[in-house]
Amino acid sequence: MGASLSNTAENGTVTSITGLGDIPESCVACVFTYLTPPEICNLARLNRAFRGAASSDAVWESKLPSNYHHMLDLLPPWRYEGFSKKNIFALLSRPLSFDDDNKEVWLDRVSGRICMSISSKAMSITSSEDRRHWNWFATDESRFQIVAYCQQVWWFEVSGTVKFPFPPDVYTLTFRIHIGKFLKRLGRRVSNFEHTHGWDLGPVRYELSTSDGQCVVSECHLHDIEQDDAKGTIKRGCWIEYKVGEFIVSRSNPVTEVRFSMKQIDCTHSKGGLCLDSVSIIPSNLSRRRRTG
Repeated sequence: MGASLSNTAENGTVTSITGLGDIPESCVACVFTYLTPPEICNLARLNRAFRGAASSDAVWESKLPSNYHHMLDLLPPWRYEGFSKKNIFALLSRPLSFDDDNKEVWLDRVSGRICMSISSKAMSITSSEDRRHWNWFATDESRFQIVAYCQQVWWFEVSGTVKFPFPPDVYTLTFRIHIGKFLKRLGRRVSNFEHTHGWDLGPVRYELSTSDGQCVVSECHLHDIEQDDAKGTIKRGCWIEYKVGEFIVSRSNPVTEVRFSMKQIDCTHSKGGLCLDSVSIIPSNLSRRRRTG
């Protein structure tokens, strides 16, 4: 595949058959602007023209968000100096840490759209300084290698904020939580629900607001979201991505500020036995693809 083919006619003359290798590189590059990065990389193996088009700055410029330079600002210049647009895409598709390594941002490898994760370490947690109520433990189940564990509290409140020049899109914000505590025992993952209590006595309230006036409020009982609606199976002992809501970014300037919170402040009963890992902000259709994929 790729090279021109030849054929011998009955009279002995040689006729040429046009192949993929005869397509001008500029035409291939034009087609590549409509494909996803994984598709481009696969087609680059066909022949020299496809390989050259797959390295074109014009192709990869179309895959980068309009304000990708804001992501580059998180890195020292020597990390990307002299890079082609293809190499910049590869660099930005790996998580970039900021705010004392408590937040990460990256490009989705398929769509080139911006995703973000915010560690519980970057959030304000009521009574987190009191080890009778909250503590932290290391785990490789978190992208930040650490999660917060609520032992027992009467007033449960977690909040946070992030300011970032998100490109125009519709985003979904989710909390990643785990009912009960988990540990490794004899090489196996074991969940412990010894301190899990109180979440069935009242709903948890989630709030999301943005600097341009958008606001979302929702409530749910945590024991309800342990039930997988699609399959009817119990997700107890697993990480749960709870969707708080969506917000729309119409333009990158001014910078969007997103505020979020999770609270259960009914002091008539205590509650505990909950792990909090992070908050994710992901383009909405990517979030749906991740849940169904």
